[in-house]
Amino acid sequence: METLELLQEFINRRVGTPSEPITLESNLEAVGVDSLMLLDLMFDLEDKYNVRMPDDLPRPETVGDLIAIFDKLKPAATSND
Repeated sequence: METLELLQEFINRRVGTPSEPITLESNLEAVGVDSLMLLDLMFDLEDKYNVRMPDDLPRPETVGDLIAIFDKLKPAATSND
């Protein structure tokens, strides 16, 4: 499963299906992801990809921002999950 699909599933499960499709450009707050939910989502992704996010990263604003962070951190072997 790709990271975008994982995020879409997480958001749908936590906040319900948004009125607009979730895309790379979707603002996280606009689709219902608040700061606590973002932390929970980031922990889920850390566990899935067995990576740790540096504490000094800026807060991602869009779905694409979050995916870009994890694509840089996740091992190459899982890039096609």
